[in-house]
Amino acid sequence: MTVKHWVAGLAAAAFVAVGAFVYLDTGRSAAPPSTFVLLDGSSQTTADMQGKVTLVNFWATSCTTCVAEMPEIVATYNKYQPQGFDTVAVAMAYDPPSYVVNFAETRKLPFKVAIDNTGAVAKAWGDVRLTPSTFIVNKRGEIVKTYVGAPNFPELHQLIEKLLAET
Repeated sequence: MTVKHWVAGLAAAAFVAVGAFVYLDTGRSAAPPSTFVLLDGSSQTTADMQGKVTLVNFWATSCTTCVAEMPEIVATYNKYQPQGFDTVAVAMAYDPPSYVVNFAETRKLPFKVAIDNTGAVAKAWGDVRLTPSTFIVNKRGEIVKTYVGAPNFPELHQLIEKLLAET
């Protein structure tokens, strides 16, 4: 077996392992300490999420799946926000801020939009590189589910309802 084949096999095994982690319930790990810089210049930290079920979505204006799923994320936010649900859409570092602002304004995004201009937030959340990547955080600030790619929204809604019902 050549080194090239060994490396390819190792890469494939790692990909499968990451895939299994991404699509299975990720357990309950604390959301990483992060500061989200919002479009209005204010900031929010991971600690501010305590007491709410929060969807943290890493996205980019150049990502077709991200743009396509955004109306569903808006509908999810509008449906559950009165019950203590929140959403933070984190634009990737490579996304030009002017594109992000234009997208948020023209589509009237009702939730918090952050720009991760240094890439520090994406790095803290597991070195996010693939968009969309979505994390569901419970009221105690623990990541309970991770999606890479568009979530299955009916399944996501069931999870949100379950987490909102927890005390």
